Amino acid sequence: MASGSPLGPWPEPKPGDLIEIFRPLYRHWAIYVGDGYVIHLAPPSEIAGAGAASIMSALADKAIVKKELLCDVAGRDRYQVNNKHDNEYTPLPINKIIKQAEELVGQEVLYKLTSENCEHFVNELRYGVARSDQVRDAVTAAGIAGVGLAVFGLVGVFLSRNKKQKQ
Repeated sequence: MASGSPLGPWPEPKPGDLIEIFRPLYRHWAIYVGDGYVIHLAPPSEIAGAGAASIMSALADKAIVKKELLCDVAGRDRYQVNNKHDNEYTPLPINKIIKQAEELVGQEVLYKLTSENCEHFVNELRYGVARSDQVRDAVTAAGIAGVGLAVFGLVGVFLSRNKKQKQ
């Protein structure tokens, strides 16, 4: 199977691998279960391979666990195998990952962008730990931006007071 990457060949996915799909404004995550299929969490409005149009799915509060061909889910978007937490967590046995994922297919589950999204879902399946680096990175960036704005505001107040004192 060829990957969706124009940058060169990525390793052939193996059952239990996390698949990172590069959507225009975010990354979608799935877990590879073999024979070209992935299982992923998708809000009901998400259309496989929809790219930027699927960003609206982030507003949903429910999702469906779907089993679809990786090539259909990725569409024209680039993807790669990314088991990025293997050094931090021991992956669960592959047969357990696949069994749990398969048992969830077709179920409707809660979906929250900040705590129960597609990245949380696949990390829970592979490692038994629900986590999303995208959410953590966004919160960190928002915090840094907020601190920057606060500092900018304080500097403005200080300069304004200093200017008034000189008059």
